[in-house]
Amino acid sequence: MSATKRVLIVDDEAPIREMIAVALEMAGYECLEADNARDAHELVVDSTPDLVLLDWMMPGMSGIDFARRLRKDEMTAEIPIIMLTAKGEEDSKVKGLESGVDDYITKPFSPRELVARLKTVLRRTTPKGVEEPVSVDGLTLDPISHRVTSDDKPVELGPTEFRLLQFFMTHQDRAYSRGQLLDMVWGGNVYVEERTVDVHIRRLRKALGERHDYLVQTVRGTGYRFSAKVA
Repeated sequence: MSATKRVLIVDDEAPIREMIAVALEMAGYECLEADNARDAHELVVDSTPDLVLLDWMMPGMSGIDFARRLRKDEMTAEIPIIMLTAKGEEDSKVKGLESGVDDYITKPFSPRELVARLKTVLRRTTPKGVEEPVSVDGLTLDPISHRVTSDDKPVELGPTEFRLLQFFMTHQDRAYSRGQLLDMVWGGNVYVEERTVDVHIRRLRKALGERHDYLVQTVRGTGYRFSAKVA
């Protein structure tokens, strides 16, 4: 892996969480743990895991209901979810998949199988621009080398402008409010004023120059959009 992936393990049984965490950490993943949906949701908002391993049967909110909650919120809708459960019947699997999970593993399972399935889901759900270069009209961002070029000429960006551009280039043609950008780029646990977004947008446009500043578009009454289409 080019960067450490963060996995949130949600299971009310501590021995199972520990077994999974050991296997994933040996495979190079960073692990977060929660034993209920409420604590899990706080970790999702604050830490933005790359994937959630979610037990079906938990006290309080079930794994199925938690998965549905994540899918309904546009801030968390794209996080891949693997459901872990002792329910092996076909109807249960269908119900799990219909709730929006990306894969379904029946207990008991081997750590080796779990790691293999997890890698497959992450490969399938990782957008370009997270691990692969992405280009728009001569503007190219390479997340591995952390370089941006405009018609093969280097573009100098600060770390926040780089993250902002990376988010924009992997989420094109959609308007985002300042609050949404703060959550997506700065993180849900960072408290800064929404006007901070405007400052970094100006810096980003200035760095992109006349050739590419048109890509970062102001959407009146909403926020900003990244698009190669002229607004």
